[in-house]
Amino acid sequence: MDLDFSELRQLVAALDQTDIAELTLKNPSFELTLRKATAPSQSVVLAADAAVQPVASPPPALAATPAVAPTAVTAAPAAPPAAAAASDLYEITSPMVGTFYRSPAPDESPFVDTGDRIKTGQTVCIIEAMKLMNELEAEVSGEIVEILVQNAEPVEFGQPLMRVKQS
Repeated sequence: MDLDFSELRQLVAALDQTDIAELTLKNPSFELTLRKATAPSQSVVLAADAAVQPVASPPPALAATPAVAPTAVTAAPAAPPAAAAASDLYEITSPMVGTFYRSPAPDESPFVDTGDRIKTGQTVCIIEAMKLMNELEAEVSGEIVEILVQNAEPVEFGQPLMRVKQS
């Protein structure tokens, strides 16, 4: 499979019109990885290792791995912002880059809403990363005061997702 520059531009344009964050094409003669930027512009960038170059064989680290079942992730304690530092608000932050989901399925009710009481270990949302659904569990008990992210919105590592008034 050979790509000329025109086909590469078409591929980049097509990827930019989808919600796919990363695409890798491999064959015995080359390897190409395209990733969308995490900036709000959502432009597509070519990774440094994505240059079209002959590759003898794919590295062992890129070998296919078996599918993994959803995992539970515990929210790491976050350093509260200046506004929340003076109060008893705790921020639940994203432990990874991914897509934030408020409910287990599109037709189901959200795990939590503003005003809900939560307990330590309770699932509060899902972060999808690389097609794996990671349940995020609360580190503290209290009341959800604010949900800072919209459903199906991309999130960054360490980004505040919710604020909890600890009890």
